[in-house]
Amino acid sequence: MTQKISLSRYLVEQQRIDGRIPPQLRLLLEVVARACKSISHAVNKGALGGVLGTASTENVQGEVQKKLDIIANEVLIEANEWGGHLAAMASEEMDGIYVVPNRYPQGEYLLLFDPLDGSSNIDVNVSIGTIFSVLKKPDDTPGVSEADFLQAGNKQVAAGYCVYGPQTTLVLTVGDGVAMFTLDREQGSFVLSEENIRIPEDTKEFAINMSNMRHWDDPVKRYIDECLQGKEGLRGKDFNMRWIASMVADVHRILTRGGIFMYPWDKRDPDKPGKLRLMYEANPMSWLIEQAGGAATNGHQRMLDLQPTKLHERVSVVLGSKNEVERVTAYHLDAARKKAA
Repeated sequence: MTQKISLSRYLVEQQRIDGRIPPQLRLLLEVVARACKSISHAVNKGALGGVLGTASTENVQGEVQKKLDIIANEVLIEANEWGGHLAAMASEEMDGIYVVPNRYPQGEYLLLFDPLDGSSNIDVNVSIGTIFSVLKKPDDTPGVSEADFLQAGNKQVAAGYCVYGPQTTLVLTVGDGVAMFTLDREQGSFVLSEENIRIPEDTKEFAINMSNMRHWDDPVKRYIDECLQGKEGLRGKDFNMRWIASMVADVHRILTRGGIFMYPWDKRDPDKPGKLRLMYEANPMSWLIEQAGGAATNGHQRMLDLQPTKLHERVSVVLGSKNEVERVTAYHLDAARKKAA
């Protein structure tokens, strides 16, 4: 019988191999995993736990919060504030940063998270998840400030997500490929189920909200039109569309079997560069995708090279199978050149 490798053992071995991850980071990732397990239990209880429905409050983005949004946010803060591995946290659900209280020791890491991605799916029992990103606090800054968080995605030291679906699955990178862990409820821990995940460079699946088609920019319309033409068109193959409206679930499908995910800028709100958040969603997902052999851009440049200017910055997202992402990006760059000519 194949021996089960727990998340803790996997992280310890990562720590031993060339000191790939330091002890504090290992502890941080174990604590985040335990918090995700607690969130999973709350999600699984659903109506029986009284966690469905809205909370009659709004987050910093002006979005109505679900009860589970607030619960998940509190679980992550309470689990991580006392361990001594963090200096501060930032959440999509909070206006500013949360500095570790003085009564606890402060560590050298910064944790960012979207506590519950895909909130619109909570009440209809469709997969949702938690996304997280870990940065190292700059050594040359006293205390902790919001500016410490404003690092490009290529500075991440760990990133991952937990998807709460038919199985609860934790997906993680520490910069050496992507590993997948499944929650063994009888054992009570995450167990390694797949490692060295690779995304096919080509695909026949795309994920985008087609109801926004009339608002898209020309490069996006060009790409989707080619996909919809099927075998008779320029691409010479039939494409399928998949759209779950939960970034975690859509990205998980792409990591599992390939595909391209797009949430582009559109003309409804032209002053906003996109809808998804750079720090809480785009950066961690982009690093996971790249670590699995895929690509991620904002339509014009590599996502992980973008320099954030504010904590809740939004961005256009194109990620997934490498050749498809490069095609969409090339269409955007071509349109920009023509516009500048």
